[in-house]
Amino acid sequence: MLLMLKNLNQLIFSVRMKKKKRERNSILLQGSNDLFIGLNVILCRKRHRVFSFISAVSGCLLLLLFAFSVLTPPPTATDHFLAHHFSVVRKTQVVESNFDEVFQVPTSGGNLGRHLWSSNQSKFYYGCSNASKRFQSADLKTHPNRYLMIATSGGLNQQRTGIIDAVVVAYILNATLVIPKLDHHSYWKDTSDFAEIFNVDLFISSLSRDVEILEELPRNGGKAWVPRSMRVPRKCNSKCYQSRVLPVLNKRDVVELTKFDYRLSNRLETDLQKLRCRVNYHALRFTDPILEMGKILIERMRMKAKHFIALHLRFEPDMLAFSGCYYGGGEKERGELGAIRKRWKTLHVSNPEKVRRHGRCPLTPEEIGLMLRALGFGSDVHIYVASGEVYGGEETLAPLKALFPNFHSKETIASKEELAPFSAFSGRMAALDYVVCDESDVFVTNNNGNMARILAGRRRYFGHRPTIRPNTKKLYKLFLDRNNMTWDEFASKVRTYQIGYMGEPKEVKPGRGEFHENPDSCICETKGLESSQERNDGVEVSDEQEQQSLQSDPDWTDIDYLDTGGLSKELPNADSSVSNKHGQPEVEAFFSD
Repeated sequence: MLLMLKNLNQLIFSVRMKKKKRERNSILLQGSNDLFIGLNVILCRKRHRVFSFISAVSGCLLLLLFAFSVLTPPPTATDHFLAHHFSVVRKTQVVESNFDEVFQVPTSGGNLGRHLWSSNQSKFYYGCSNASKRFQSADLKTHPNRYLMIATSGGLNQQRTGIIDAVVVAYILNATLVIPKLDHHSYWKDTSDFAEIFNVDLFISSLSRDVEILEELPRNGGKAWVPRSMRVPRKCNSKCYQSRVLPVLNKRDVVELTKFDYRLSNRLETDLQKLRCRVNYHALRFTDPILEMGKILIERMRMKAKHFIALHLRFEPDMLAFSGCYYGGGEKERGELGAIRKRWKTLHVSNPEKVRRHGRCPLTPEEIGLMLRALGFGSDVHIYVASGEVYGGEETLAPLKALFPNFHSKETIASKEELAPFSAFSGRMAALDYVVCDESDVFVTNNNGNMARILAGRRRYFGHRPTIRPNTKKLYKLFLDRNNMTWDEFASKVRTYQIGYMGEPKEVKPGRGEFHENPDSCICETKGLESSQERNDGVEVSDEQEQQSLQSDPDWTDIDYLDTGGLSKELPNADSSVSNKHGQPEVEAFFSD
């Protein structure tokens, strides 16, 4: 029993000891847990401070890098960099950039909603030049032993105006006209006679009811007549001829009017204007060889394309030098053209900016190309170019050829053998260009010379075929600023500025008007349309206004080229002396064509 109690006490003691041990271990474990938690708290606080320190250091480094990037200059632009920049500009169309690549010229002319090759209004107008019942025929009014001789002046087309006006002057003076003499001594140095360029028989026969015309001056009782040589002022009207030339003609029987170009006023009575048209558009035709060769050139252009443009391009060194225009060629251009300009000792010092601002500078080949593209003509269009020597040669023509690769001339579509009968004579070569330009679907010019004016009038008379003359006064600023705008903006402005310069019917002629350019008296309208007087809106240029415009707005067609280098201006005053006893030099269109 005692042994059992003893064992029971030992068991109870053992249990108590294990319990105390567990309690002690629990305390130790709790303490270790508290210690671990405390250590974790300490470590978290330490880590936060480290991260704060690292963040502060990183922020300082970022600030330093930003300051460095702002204050350091940009790297030098390389060609590769600029090329990449331009490609970005092309994609985003950044208008503010001044780089040329912003001004992208399309290859297509676009769809402008109008017909490029004709006018939809032309069918309502037609040429009409028949004489009225009041117009006396030649057999009733021509006086016997009264002969008028004419010496023309300038290039082919300037001489053409003289021939046309000579017929009218003969009618005014009731005189017999002797076939006019062509100019063999001007800048062009062409020895061709009238019969070698124009059809004499047709000229005489078709005008037989209007004016008596002889090929040669007849002899006076077996002796040769001695004509009185005279010179009349520019724009001389009917009264001028009747009061100043007719008395001399009655006394001497034969009068020769020299330097006869633009010697007849634009303002004549309607029957005289219609006579001008009968001469120009029906009687004055080229010889058969010229017409046949011209027909061959036209057929070859038609074989290349259904429609084609004819461009009369005047950009000769002499003409540019005289005009005083500057085209950006630097000292080389100034030196070369300046040396040529010294031929004319009386020329004043040029102001290129003023000349161009007034619209007196011919457009460059590139500018003509840009204008045509803006008007809707794409790169697939074929162009026949009538031109002389182009200043700068192929380098000057390159931009135009890039815009219109289908670039032709009589030299490229005809052989040397075919052109041989004409190539030694500037007048006959000019006649070939005249024929092709006249038959083209669209005629374009970069100048306001004689050929441009003559053909503009002819194309109006025969159906108002499109004839594009650049509005140089407006376009010059546009060409200067073209790199500061998009192509669409440029093209829109070109089309706006060219309104009234496209050869459309009812165009109001801006500024002065040459009758040969706008033969309004010879253009009639179909029934149901307003009369020609009404369509002019009552605008009429008086004699005084005409004279003022001639003096205030001269161009190179009013310039006299003299072998001695002298130049003089003749005032267009109908009261100036008719005769020129001392042979003083006067105006002649050196830059006539």
